[in-house]
Amino acid sequence: MNTSSQPFEILLVPTNAENPGEASPAGGPVRSAVVRPTGETGASGYPRYAGDGMEADIDPASGTVEALLVDGAELGYGLTAVARPHG
Repeated sequence: MNTSSQPFEILLVPTNAENPGEASPAGGPVRSAVVRPTGETGASGYPRYAGDGMEADIDPASGTVEALLVDGAELGYGLTAVARPHG
């Protein structure tokens, strides 16, 4: 299966105050978006995905979000992006 053609759901969750860069276990998502492959490669070298106001470079093998724009801007402090396969 070609995992780079798989859509992902990106969840924006509050950052864990004790471990910056990690999602807070108590915080639910403040926003989510389903993103689909654009067929392009991002500056990070990973496939680019877009949808619902988000554009991301995602490593399809691990689901790691390598780069992210939300409504055309970088992700704000205090939020962490988590991707999971969709569908």
